[in-house]
Amino acid sequence: MRRVVAVLPLLLLTGCVPLASEDDPLQVRVGELDSRLARIERVAGGPAMLELAQRVDALQTEVRALRGQVEVLENGNEELRRQQRNLYADLERRTAALEARGGQAGPAVAAPGAAAAAAGTAGGSTPEVLYGRAFDALKAADYPVAISGMKEFLAANPEHELADNAQYWLGEAYYVTRDYESAVAAFTAVGRKWPDSPKAADALLKLGYSQFELKRFADARQSLGAVATRYPGTEAARLAQERLRRIP
Repeated sequence: MRRVVAVLPLLLLTGCVPLASEDDPLQVRVGELDSRLARIERVAGGPAMLELAQRVDALQTEVRALRGQVEVLENGNEELRRQQRNLYADLERRTAALEARGGQAGPAVAAPGAAAAAAGTAGGSTPEVLYGRAFDALKAADYPVAISGMKEFLAANPEHELADNAQYWLGEAYYVTRDYESAVAAFTAVGRKWPDSPKAADALLKLGYSQFELKRFADARQSLGAVATRYPGTEAARLAQERLRRIP
């Protein structure tokens, strides 16, 4: 019994101290993690990661350059469209000015006999003078006077060489005052009576615009499509295509 009691503490002490083993799973796992961490550190600080970072920087630079090119192209297209619109408006203004000057120049260059005949009209109002007054009112945004003047001119001179222009500008006066029903009738008359007029394309375009404002989308689509078909490559055709894209 005394021997057992003497040996017992030694056995207890031996059981409290863990024995180191190379097969301990915890120790193996820690060793694996240390190895993986070392490999990651080597890769992160090595040439492979440096090359990857350089490629990312290069791609970012290329993307920024491409975005800049896209912005330049978009700005260029918008500037081109703006220039085309300005050119179209300027052409309209010049045409209108030439028409007005040409109309008002008639009495000054008329022969003596023609001047005497003009004196017999009401207040010397020749067709050219009537047209010029109505057109001046249109340029001055005096639309009621312009409308009555163009109507008076057309009623008195339906076959005059300026009649197609007068009919077109009558439609324009109605359009800017938002009398779209009257504008439809006026622009339709241009194409019906003067299909070969220089104003025919613009009249058909504005007919489509007026129908669009009236929400007659089927009619507007037909009129604007006719502009693109009959007058390809013109400014009127381009504007017609733009408006067609807005039709729901």
